Amino acid sequence: MNLMTRHGVRRIVPLLLGWEELPKSVSVHGAPYEERLREPVPAVLLECDGGWLLLDTGFNTALIRDPALRRRFYGSPNYRPILPGPGEPLEEALDAAGIAMDAIHAVAVSHLHADHAGGLKHFAGRVPVHVQREELSYGLSGQPEVERHSIFRVDFDDPRIDWRQAEGDVEIAPGVTAVLTAGHTPGHQSFVVDLADGGGFVFAFDAADLTENIEHERPIGASIGVDPESTVEPIRRLKRIAAERGYELIPGHDPVAWPELIRRRGVPGA
Repeated sequence: MNLMTRHGVRRIVPLLLGWEELPKSVSVHGAPYEERLREPVPAVLLECDGGWLLLDTGFNTALIRDPALRRRFYGSPNYRPILPGPGEPLEEALDAAGIAMDAIHAVAVSHLHADHAGGLKHFAGRVPVHVQREELSYGLSGQPEVERHSIFRVDFDDPRIDWRQAEGDVEIAPGVTAVLTAGHTPGHQSFVVDLADGGGFVFAFDAADLTENIEHERPIGASIGVDPESTVEPIRRLKRIAAERGYELIPGHDPVAWPELIRRRGVPGA
C-alpha cells in the first residue's frame, strides 16, 4: 500500500452526531452481555484541497423520530439510538463548527451500518460518496440477513447517490487513504489521514470500537461472515500503519477517546 501523498489535510474537525446505548459485547467479543455502554456516534471533517471531505454521516433521524419507523427499525430493547438535539445532527454539528453544508465536496463512509450511513440523504445528487464495492454490493444484495445486521437499505438505496466504489486501499483525496479493514462488515474501511503540517491520524471507525480493542487486541463483538478472532488482524494492520508513521490510532466509538479528541481539536460547542 502506498500511503505517500503530495499534499496533506489542513484541518481535522471530529464531530459527535449522537450516542447509542448497547451491550459492551457488541464492541468487545466476550464482554458480559449485561455490561452496557453509552457510545458516541462519530464523524470527521477533513479540510482537503478543493473543500471539506466528510467521513461518515450518523443516523437517519426519520427512522428514530417517527414512532412507527422506530418500532420497525429499532424495536430491540437492547439497543437505543440517541440524537443530540431537536434538529438534524449533522447540520447542528456543522453549525457549531462554523462550516456550511455546501462546503462539503465529498463524503466517504466507513461502512453502511445505520449509525454511519443514515445521513447520506443530505448528499444524494450533490457530491461523490466513497465506499468499498464489496460493502455496497452486500448492502444492496437483498439478503434478509442484511437488515438484521443493522444495515438499512432505505438509508442508501438512492439512484441519485454518486457512488465511487473502491476495491481495497485507495487514496480518496490528497492526504486521505481509505484502508480496507473488512470483518465488522464485508467492505469496512478505515482512514489514514496525513496532515499538511506533519503528523497524522488513523481513524479505525468500527474496525476497533474501543481503546481496549486496540491496546489489548480484543476482537470486536459484531462481525459479518467471519469469526470474531478474524477481526483482530485488521486491528493489528492499523496498529502497524500508525506505528510506522508515528500517527495516533483513534477507535471509532470509545466514550472517552472520542470526546477527548473533540476537545483537543478545539471544536466550538463540543
